[in-house]
Amino acid sequence: MTICYCGNHLPFEDCCQPYIKGTKMAPTAEALMRSRYSAYAIGDANYLIQTTHLSTRKNHKKTDIIEWSKSNKWNLLEILEATETTVTFKAHYTDNRRQARVHLEKSTFIFENGSWFYVDGEY
Repeated sequence: MTICYCGNHLPFEDCCQPYIKGTKMAPTAEALMRSRYSAYAIGDANYLIQTTHLSTRKNHKKTDIIEWSKSNKWNLLEILEATETTVTFKAHYTDNRRQARVHLEKSTFIFENGSWFYVDGEY
């Protein structure tokens, strides 16, 4: 049993994995954000692309997502603030040079056709 990468202190199998596998839909923008962080941690670029809104999906290349995902060790997700449609977070990771890094972002989400989608983020 692996504790979920998103920091919820639940088993991955009971937390983000059902969203990533498509057996459940993320019920909130924050749940989608957490599952997307977990997808980066396990290198699931398909999920990241599928959960990006069609209006901005063209800005995200699968090869770039895979490279970003696999070249870093994902250490911690901190949710700083969450509203219905935004999530401000810090993603702590170690880069390929073994340097500790923090990615700070305010992400915007949209609920469309029964699903949440990542639209874009301010860094």
